[in-house]
Amino acid sequence: MKLKLHDLLFAGSSVVFNFAVSGVYIASKIDNQALLKFFGAIVVILIIPFAISLIGYIKVKAKKRIIISHIIILGYLFLEVILDYVLKIPFREILALHVPYIMIFYAAAFSMIGVTRAIGKKTGRLFLATFFLLIGCLIYNLS
Repeated sequence: MKLKLHDLLFAGSSVVFNFAVSGVYIASKIDNQALLKFFGAIVVILIIPFAISLIGYIKVKAKKRIIISHIIILGYLFLEVILDYVLKIPFREILALHVPYIMIFYAAAFSMIGVTRAIGKKTGRLFLATFFLLIGCLIYNLS
């Protein structure tokens, strides 16, 4: 099966997302602000390839669930920018803000699972492997 550019861009960005968020968790655990900023910047920069991928899917008239998944992912990334870089509020310490943020994060992650699986079984498995790495880093961060 030959993948289109928007498929490769989406799958690659999703895998990079998992590695970058994993890096954020580890940097947070070891209290390394330089690494935290580095990995956080990678997460935010992913707005660009995900937006390009969305345009590609719109051009080929992809299924609505793929378009909606992209909107959820981009919504999460823009929320991240607004909360961490624009407003600069400690929302992770405010339960009323942190819980909805976590829900949107997982909606984005599960959207990535759905789209990568729609691209292909191997792509879906690759994403899931890196997603489980992310979950492992989260557990490490919380321990």
